[in-house]
Amino acid sequence: MTHYQQLLKIQTAGKSLCKITSKVQAVVAESSVKIGLCTVFLRHTSASLVIQENADPDVLRDLENFLATLVPEDSRRYYHNDEGPDDMPAHIRTALTQTSEQIPISQGKLMLGTWQGIYIWEHRQRSHVREVVVHIAGE
Repeated sequence: MTHYQQLLKIQTAGKSLCKITSKVQAVVAESSVKIGLCTVFLRHTSASLVIQENADPDVLRDLENFLATLVPEDSRRYYHNDEGPDDMPAHIRTALTQTSEQIPISQGKLMLGTWQGIYIWEHRQRSHVREVVVHIAGE
């Protein structure tokens, strides 16, 4: 079994979903693994990873609006606000989503569905450089 790992540094644009599918697929191609498993891990506590709709941007907008309603940015509600009013809400949003995804690999490609994309979900107002570990295991 082969293991291949790469660290990606992704600049986000502030609170939004940043599509990284092609960057992850490029790592899979570099690995030369034809069948296996790709683990994508985000090394942060105020952003998350999601696999979501990649065709209609309204889906992403609706997700952002829903999470903003569920976890409002109101510093009066939280003790932790060292970096501003979006600090603790970003941590809660990450806890409600996830920081890793696993995707099967077949014929050297991610086995995502037709309408699926991999996204970093930036929960902070300002842009950040986010680190994503892509680990591939297979043959």
